[in-house]
This record gives sequence, C-alpha cells and structure tokens, in this order.
Amino acid sequence: MKNELVLLLFGILVLVFVVRHSRSKKNCQSQKASYRGDYHRNNVGKKFQPFDAKRARLQPSNTVLKGLAYVFDGDTMVIQKTQIRLFGVDAPEINHPYGQKAKWALVSLCKGQTVHAETIEQDDHGRVVARCYLQDGRDLSAEMVNLGLAIDWPKFSGGKYQALEVPELRKKLWLVDARQKGRVHVLRQFEAKQRIRTAKG
Repeated sequence: MKNELVLLLFGILVLVFVVRHSRSKKNCQSQKASYRGDYHRNNVGKKFQPFDAKRARLQPSNTVLKGLAYVFDGDTMVIQKTQIRLFGVDAPEINHPYGQKAKWALVSLCKGQTVHAETIEQDDHGRVVARCYLQDGRDLSAEMVNLGLAIDWPKFSGGKYQALEVPELRKKLWLVDARQKGRVHVLRQFEAKQRIRTAKG
C-alpha cells in the first residue's frame, strides 16, 4: 500500500513539473516573439523607412553630429535622424552604374564606426551637407573619391578632391559627370532605357 501511495505521489509531482515547464516554455516563447515584434517596430521599421524631410530633425549649420551612420547611397547617410549629404563629392544613384558598389563601399567604411559630421548648410533637397570623418580622422568624401566611386564636385568643394580622382574616373562615372554638367537629356535617356529593360524583363 505504501509503495502504491509513493508511486502515486511521485506521478503527481512529475505531472505538475511537466505542466509548469510547458507553461514556462510557452511564456518564454511568447516573450521572445513579443520582443522580436517590439524590436522590429521600434528599430528595424524606423531604420529602413524612406527619408521624410517633414519628420527629420533640422540641424543648424556649424554643429557636429556623432553616431553610427545608416547609408542610403554612395554620398548620403543618416546620423541621429538627420539625413546627411557628403560635402564636395557626387556618387552614382543606386540604380546607376556602380551605384550599388558605391553604397556598399560607404557601408564598409562606416561599419562599426562613430562618424563625426560637421554640418555646413542645407541643400535643395532638405539634406544637411556635412564634412564627415571616421574615428581615425579619415575624410569620407576623400575616401569615396580614392576608391573611384565618387567624383569631386568643384561647384561646392572648390576643387578640394579633384587631385584624388584617378585617370578615366569621369568616364567610368559618366552619369554622375553628366549630372554635374547639367546634361539632363543623358540622364533621361538612361532612365528611359532602364524602364524598357524592366518592362521586358
């Protein structure tokens, strides 16, 4: 009789343990899912939203922004919710030749770095133009030209980065060069060809 009673009590204890463990596991999974959802809503969603000038923080000129950079393309990034345009250079758009390469080169340069952005002015698109430096003092504008993925924009830089341009760089980045020179028809022709390719493909 004693043995049966001990076995019955042991069975009840095992059952209680299994039920509690099952509930605890479900609660843990629920909390993880909730955390992932909150993280996605609070971080990832914000991070990848397109830039909205109405919601952005406007920074006065001659201020310094410091922080991790989220890169949009080869000459545009966001630091502390402020969209920043690299001073004095021009890189290809994402859908232009070398556009993706330029973006990922800038991502590589900024990855894990606290970028220092010395703001200068605001451009026609509502972006803050800034001289941007890595922690070791490297000028991001100069780095992008050195890599052959951006060209000097003398109108704004005064020719500061021109000497860094490798030979034939402007032929390589011909769409960027065309934009600088105001040859809008060249850009329109390229975009029209892209639309035709997309429609066919």
